[in-house]
Amino acid sequence: MRRTLGTIAALLLAVGLVPGSATSSVGAEPGPAPGLTRWKPVPVDTDQQLRGLDAVSGRVAWVGGSEGGVWRTTDGGTTWQDVSPPGADGLLFRDVEAADARTALAMTIGEGGDSRIYRTDDAGRTWTRTFVNRDPRAFYDCLAMWPGDRRGLAMSDPVNGRFRILSTTDGGRSWQVLPRAGMPRAEGEFGFAASGTCLVTAGRHRAYLASGGARARVFATRDDGRTWRATDSTLPASEAGGVFSLAFRGPGVGVAVGGDFEVEDDGVDRAAYTRDGGRSWTNAGDLSGYRSGVDFWRSWVVAVGPDGVDVSRDRGRTWSPFRAGPAGGYDSVQCVPAACWASGPAGAVARLVVRTGQPA
Repeated sequence: MRRTLGTIAALLLAVGLVPGSATSSVGAEPGPAPGLTRWKPVPVDTDQQLRGLDAVSGRVAWVGGSEGGVWRTTDGGTTWQDVSPPGADGLLFRDVEAADARTALAMTIGEGGDSRIYRTDDAGRTWTRTFVNRDPRAFYDCLAMWPGDRRGLAMSDPVNGRFRILSTTDGGRSWQVLPRAGMPRAEGEFGFAASGTCLVTAGRHRAYLASGGARARVFATRDDGRTWRATDSTLPASEAGGVFSLAFRGPGVGVAVGGDFEVEDDGVDRAAYTRDGGRSWTNAGDLSGYRSGVDFWRSWVVAVGPDGVDVSRDRGRTWSPFRAGPAGGYDSVQCVPAACWASGPAGAVARLVVRTGQPA
């Protein structure tokens, strides 16, 4: 998105978050432990805002920052290694896709050559710049990989009236622009590079991208990005608002969250859900405010934003706030079965933990 999200002031790290009432019985996996009480802060020693985030496990995660920084942890956030690509100073890392503790893709956003993709396969000791945008009309927002981390897509704001899609089939070592004929026309829309989740994959061949601006829609593909279908999301559209983040459990069950980043405390009609793979979306009611990131965690769904966190226990149909600690929130959330990670302003990173202090 060409409108900068830097107008959102830096916020304090959220701690002491407590969920609302009863636990969920939805889904085959066990829900988060009833003793879940808080985010455990595991911050990075930096002032950079960390919107790029990917969790590999309860111990391994990667984050990307607002001034060219990339960090990784292999001990659950107790320590972080600065593995920033050389020559990336000042660039905005807004998406990270990690295959494991050694292999990751990191994407920067911006007009023209500021949109780049870097790849490492040696834990960040060296990086290869595998894509640099040469089209001044393009502005890349998000990156997503399918399971196996060989195939993936990246999306740009519309060029000549259509979202532009990049494709890789070799783990991000090379990228090709897909033909535009299979993409519906954008109607005053763009993507939000807020948490790296305006583009997500599901199943083996499906992917979904989110839009805002004049319309708030979800675009879906079933053939690796060659053709797309656009569906209204039910979220209100605005100049600084729409769908910011998507998450899917399998190819059918999905959630969409967003809002308007200039009105952070307005959570009215900021969530929707689908049970048919994105063919239709149903209003899921209100959140506690604008939310920039969402992900499934076991039988829960967790949505984060600059003023707090909301949780759903019924796969996105209804939501309730986590009881906030002092103040603040997060920009991004990524969950794996062992843990849920969040990242945000001023080096903030945290994991959901249970009362005993062990990973949930």
